[in-house]
Amino acid sequence: MIRVLLADDHSVVRQGLRVWLERSGTVKVVGEAGDGREAVTLAEELQPDVAVLDIAMPLLNGIEATAQITKRSPNTKIIILSMHADESYILRALAAGAKGYLLKESTESDVLPAVRSVQEGKPYFSASIAQVLLEDYMRMMKQNNLQDSFDLLTEREKEVLQLLAHGKSNKEVAQLLNLSPHTIDSHRTNLMQKLELHNTAEIVLYAVRKGIIVP
Repeated sequence: MIRVLLADDHSVVRQGLRVWLERSGTVKVVGEAGDGREAVTLAEELQPDVAVLDIAMPLLNGIEATAQITKRSPNTKIIILSMHADESYILRALAAGAKGYLLKESTESDVLPAVRSVQEGKPYFSASIAQVLLEDYMRMMKQNNLQDSFDLLTEREKEVLQLLAHGKSNKEVAQLLNLSPHTIDSHRTNLMQKLELHNTAEIVLYAVRKGIIVP
């Protein structure tokens, strides 16, 4: 059973999420919180496998709660629920430690696959988010008369990028590709420079835009 904590200031939303998740028979909701501070406290106390957090909660918003839960309960994977498909919100959530980002309009169809995915260590995003990010990316490339920087990567760098975007550490990538950690560090540095990326959150977001991570 996947143990899940739900946090949303609307009890009706929490009840709906509980029903959608527990009807699968593979998920147990072990706690509910009505605000961000309570979510942090319950996550530390219950140590759930996954926490599903609304982005707009009282006392402490979902992104700040994510940062605190990630620090205090590092084994808990976090999914953000939001009404915003804006890239800035997604990037902030990823930077805080979230592994999944769902739009509330698609919660019913997405929440169970998202819980299963992040529990396995894989990122998950609503399909509509991936589409919005891709459209924004293509519009930016066209406006600036730029070529797709992805084509600048070597095949090995593309392989490393995909593994990093799927949540693998440098050490795990090195083991999977039978390379040294130093070599992976070099590939990571090179691909980030070519794509003008600065951290893991931006790598994941780029991968969503490019369809490397498919919801």
